[in-house]
Amino acid sequence: MYLFRKLLFVSSMITTFSLAAQEKTIGKITAIDPLFNDLISPNTAIQVLGEGFDWSEGPVWVKDGNFLLFSDVPKNTIYKYKEGEKISVFLQPSGYTGILPYSKEPGSNGLTISTDGQLIACEHGDRRISKMPFSKGGKVTLADNYDGKRFNSPNDVVQHSSGAVYFTDPPYGLPDYIKDKTREIDMFGVYRIGTDGTVTAVIENLERPNGLAFSPDESILYVAQSDPNAAYIMAYDVNVDGSLRNARIFYDATPEHKKGNLKGLPDGLKVDNKGNIFSTGPGGVMVISKAGKLLGRIETGQATANCAWGDNGSVLYMTADAYLLRIQTKTKGAGW
Repeated sequence: MYLFRKLLFVSSMITTFSLAAQEKTIGKITAIDPLFNDLISPNTAIQVLGEGFDWSEGPVWVKDGNFLLFSDVPKNTIYKYKEGEKISVFLQPSGYTGILPYSKEPGSNGLTISTDGQLIACEHGDRRISKMPFSKGGKVTLADNYDGKRFNSPNDVVQHSSGAVYFTDPPYGLPDYIKDKTREIDMFGVYRIGTDGTVTAVIENLERPNGLAFSPDESILYVAQSDPNAAYIMAYDVNVDGSLRNARIFYDATPEHKKGNLKGLPDGLKVDNKGNIFSTGPGGVMVISKAGKLLGRIETGQATANCAWGDNGSVLYMTADAYLLRIQTKTKGAGW
């Protein structure tokens, strides 16, 4: 999300750094539990791959091509990062194709790769979930409404192995936010698109649902909430039919946020193959055990939006305000 970030003047010039020379690093690693050292070695550098973005978001690794895609939501652009190459524009416009100006966050946000190898995107401005092949052919709309009412601004997305797509729909991309006159849905829900295209609301009672990810066995769906008064990571058991049950607070970052010394709120999150959760939040990226214990932080010093596994599955890429970052871990993402 972009709302909690102070508006700053950011140069439109994107700066890319040589990885071989490791020219620039940022932040630090903070271990809270000794188990953290089994996941990330002490003093591991957080590398800066690029900077100068307005608000970087939604990173996803494209295995068939060995490159990373990520959104700059205010710029209505998806960028491409590939080792040894300069960061380049992959798609523009990325999430809004209407008449400008629209809002402060018109572009794409969360991205994922579908089970058939296409790019699924949350489009703020066009208020839909789209799917696009990497070869020839344009986008198709997976969903743009619930019961005939337009979504607010789809934010993050994940696909279940069954083919069903889950996504969150907070208000961050609307021109006037929660007071926007074009709002058609009162709730800020979490939705499921079935393989037959049917859209169902699976969560209706969160104030600011944001990032989401499945546990390695897909029995649990984690949902981050970017609500400063309820900065939770929620957990839900997944039923056979794709519905959810047993809602519970998995981790409460509200006390850390209210201290005011760590930037950020729970936003994007990913899971490793051991079930640990890597969630953006106060300080950067929080690393939380599957039992709900905070093990440590990747402290970027920035309000950090999202993260994604890449390379061979052991490298964590992070979008943090104006930056694209990465760090080498000792674990691997779920599904690698």
